[in-house]
Amino acid sequence: MMTDNSQALPKGFVRLSGSQQEIADKLGPLADLVGTWRGNTGWNMIAVPSNLGEIKSFKLLIQNYSETITFTPIGAPVPNRGGEDMQFITGLTYDLTITDNATEGVLHLENGMWLYMADVQKQPDKRDDLFKAAATDHFYTLARQASIPHGDVVVALGDAVTSTGTPVIPPVEGHPIDFGTPPLRGYLDQYTHTAFPPAQFDTKDPNAALRNAIEGQNIGNVTTITVDTLVKGGAIVNIPFVQQTVDPTRFVSTYWIEDVTLADGTKFKQLQYSQQADLNFIPKFSGLEGTIMWPHINVNTLRKQN
Repeated sequence: MMTDNSQALPKGFVRLSGSQQEIADKLGPLADLVGTWRGNTGWNMIAVPSNLGEIKSFKLLIQNYSETITFTPIGAPVPNRGGEDMQFITGLTYDLTITDNATEGVLHLENGMWLYMADVQKQPDKRDDLFKAAATDHFYTLARQASIPHGDVVVALGDAVTSTGTPVIPPVEGHPIDFGTPPLRGYLDQYTHTAFPPAQFDTKDPNAALRNAIEGQNIGNVTTITVDTLVKGGAIVNIPFVQQTVDPTRFVSTYWIEDVTLADGTKFKQLQYSQQADLNFIPKFSGLEGTIMWPHINVNTLRKQN
């Protein structure tokens, strides 16, 4: 969408790309993402609608995957004009490709942007909440915009914090909850059957894979970025088929950008992430209202290549 940018920019303002250092200085907590990252220990878990005879059911897909993500800086601040007020957004574009480790087929393609929105120049008599998320009382400084070929576009708001040492990666609930008593015994066996899923993946807590990946590592500085369409603000827009069949209602994603030092002195940057999309289909059982929420979860650990 094109906007009316008839208002003049400040005198002397020219939108030119600066040096790599100048660009990095304006990216805030996103600066360390610049470059290409690769990892082959990712896991995708998603439940999709299916049927067991006349009983509405699901099919659980669990795939081990490899991933490449490239983050490229936006060359210069992008102005948002608000009359007497201005916001200058910096950020990154990104492209990612995910392939199935078993079949080597492409599982997922995605492109989008990470935006750093902290540079707001407003008149002193304006209320601070002029630039806050509509559903909150907090001014979030980061946004993730994502587009995927299933027909979904996401804008999720959030913030970043820094720490030192091994990050605390909390458990995440991988099973559907609050769904009533299904009419078929063993309805959720796909999540727990001994032959499925793979032994090295915990469907009850997919984030265990991330904690296992950093066990014994010497981790220094950590930047933790979390965006959440429900708690922090944003939206998900879907094509009609997706909206009518699985109704995604929330997207939450956490990045841990870590400085790692090995025992031999080798240093590298590591990116871990956990993200979840809430999918909603099949009416709850036992007369409960609403539909069952099925967590679609992805986790991976990647290393910076350049």
